[in-house]
Amino acid sequence: MKIAIGNDHGAVDYKNTIMEMLRNEGHEVIDCGTDSYESCDYVDFGKAVAEKVANHEVEKGIVICGTGIGISIAANKVKGIRCGLCTNTTMARLTREHNDANVLSMGQRIIGIEVAKDIVHTFLSTPFSNGERHKRRIEKLAEMEK
Repeated sequence: MKIAIGNDHGAVDYKNTIMEMLRNEGHEVIDCGTDSYESCDYVDFGKAVAEKVANHEVEKGIVICGTGIGISIAANKVKGIRCGLCTNTTMARLTREHNDANVLSMGQRIIGIEVAKDIVHTFLSTPFSNGERHKRRIEKLAEMEK
């Protein structure tokens, strides 16, 4: 799978660890984040990942900042993006099954790295349920973007 990953200064370590894990598993990973611990704006990195997903340059996106909140808000501003902030694997599974989320957000200061890895695996391996009520709700979200 081709995946874009982005982060701000608050999530350099998690980005690097997750990128290495994904590459070792055979995924193609596009690094849209920073490697600097100097303060920078999460908005730029959330947007960069979201645009790659929205333009179909990659299949999925992962965004990480200190809490995951700001960068998820930024990603969700891009038309066609459904970014879910997840702190456990149940949330990761449900955001894929119910919301067909195409971007995952996490917070380095909120969850441990092993939990983050499990969340990534769950997010990437869970298909959308294609349930009628879920498709209807996603269509309503798309209408809001017009």
